[in-house]
Amino acid sequence: MASLDKLKKRAAYLRKYIKYRKNSPYGAYLENSDMNLTREEYLSIVLNKFIILFVVLILVLMPTLVLAGISSPYLISFGVTILFSAFVGFSQIMYPKLYIGRKQKNIEKNLIPALEDMLVQLNSGIPLFSILVNIATSDYGELSKEFKKAVRKINAGIPQIDVLEELGEKNISLYFRRTLWQLSNGMRTGSDISVVIRDSIKSLSEEQIVQIQNYGNKLNPLIMFYMLISVILPALSITFLTILSSLVNLPASVTTLMFISMFVFVIIIQLMFLGTVRSLRPSLL
Repeated sequence: MASLDKLKKRAAYLRKYIKYRKNSPYGAYLENSDMNLTREEYLSIVLNKFIILFVVLILVLMPTLVLAGISSPYLISFGVTILFSAFVGFSQIMYPKLYIGRKQKNIEKNLIPALEDMLVQLNSGIPLFSILVNIATSDYGELSKEFKKAVRKINAGIPQIDVLEELGEKNISLYFRRTLWQLSNGMRTGSDISVVIRDSIKSLSEEQIVQIQNYGNKLNPLIMFYMLISVILPALSITFLTILSSLVNLPASVTTLMFISMFVFVIIIQLMFLGTVRSLRPSLL
């Protein structure tokens, strides 16, 4: 927290230059990221780091290129510095959104198991607050952290219904919000909480089946593209390059370079395919 306050103070002079749309969800990303920062404070910190990184790189890279005798050292150093600094700055700007995306998936992945755990404990006669404490101390990832917030507020004297409603309003996950709203409404109307949780599990399970079907529909064309690009095309290319190198008498170094390039290309395609499959994975699985 002390380091965060230092960063805020160092970047305070840039805060007045930050212009951002009021209806932008960026503030919600920061709030759900558990950062005690407004969007103006965070963006001013990012801008301050961009300026510092740019100055340091230009002071190191420009004399190095001049001493090395590189042609156009000033243009190259400025271009490399601005590109690298912009990449780092853009990564920092996008970090809250990426963090929220990972947090949302982690919550939704553990939501059904946690609700099933709650249902078993309810049927065993355990009070709801004790169940919330048990979920908060269990290994449900980000979901346990959210319930820890609720437990702290309930211990502070805030009613359970109000805490659950507030937690649902601020959370980024639609399924988690819907579940908390159903739970708080059931408590407010005096309904049987076990029935409410059972209905929530049923609706989430149905949504999970829909997500799995959509996931399969998205994977079918992706797998066809993967087979074409990383299996069929490299096999044909290797055959073609083998025949071409024997007919044209290409140097061994050129032939080796082409085969190595093909190998690297296949690895990159496979990594991209794995990343795409992982990103498309349903959040409730």
